[in-house]
Amino acid sequence: MIEIKNLTKTYGSFTALQSLDMQVDKGTVFGFVGPNGAGKSTTMSILATLLLPTSGTARVGGYEVTQHPKEVRKLIGYMPDFFGVYDQFKTVEYLHFYGASYGIPRAERDKLIPQLLELVNLTDKADFYVDTLSRGMKQRLCLARSLVHDPELLILDEPASGLDPRARIEMREILKELKAMGKTIIISSHILPELAEMVDEIGVIEHGQLIAKGRVQDIQNQIKANRILHVRLMERSEEATEFLRDEQHVSMVLHDAQGVHIHFSGNDEEQVHLLRKLMDKGYPVISFNEAQTNLEDVFLEITRGGIQP
Repeated sequence: MIEIKNLTKTYGSFTALQSLDMQVDKGTVFGFVGPNGAGKSTTMSILATLLLPTSGTARVGGYEVTQHPKEVRKLIGYMPDFFGVYDQFKTVEYLHFYGASYGIPRAERDKLIPQLLELVNLTDKADFYVDTLSRGMKQRLCLARSLVHDPELLILDEPASGLDPRARIEMREILKELKAMGKTIIISSHILPELAEMVDEIGVIEHGQLIAKGRVQDIQNQIKANRILHVRLMERSEEATEFLRDEQHVSMVLHDAQGVHIHFSGNDEEQVHLLRKLMDKGYPVISFNEAQTNLEDVFLEITRGGIQP
């Protein structure tokens, strides 16, 4: 669905994107991860035909975005990080306006708009003026606007930005529904744990370059060479800490009130061997488990050079 090759965008001496190569298959939910200024919004704006690249190519549904922008716009629904709404419109009027802009006949819009309002949980706000809606409601209305022409690809730039926890949960549930409908979605977000629940793949971008890309589980497996083990003992925790410091594959051991924390570079078999040695030495182990790696851990590990792209 998306194919980017050697995509570069410069502003004078500043390089926003540098030789970006990326592919997103149809039906994939792709999470775009990176700090502010990394190049996420620049990439999305180019895909949405709103910004011309300096060099390189970007294709959506087989169409090159600079050569066939009209065809690309028919395929995409774009939700920018900062969006405008027409406050003088009622919610239903707002969607009719955009539906008419796409050439959708009135009779068809009359059937479509109630479905969109139901999808984004705004049915009871159909006759409310837009300026009376909360920020979360406006975000969901903007998402409905991007769906009015039934696009194949959704480009969502920070859709949960500035939302309170309840509004973020509502947005996440809507995106899960869209995923179930088979939409291809590229989504950027700083709320990494929530993003991990929705995406099939992630791409980590920094300083305009893609430094890692793949399925979340695959990338997590790559950084498991630096896994952290948590051990709780009934007693002799300090003694066990000293014993573990000399063990193979152990780079650091910390001891606190919650137990012993081991930075371990071995594989699963070597982890079992370590537990067996503790037991053979008579240490009273209550629990021995590996800390779960979440998407924030993945991002921090990658951006400090923990794995290679």
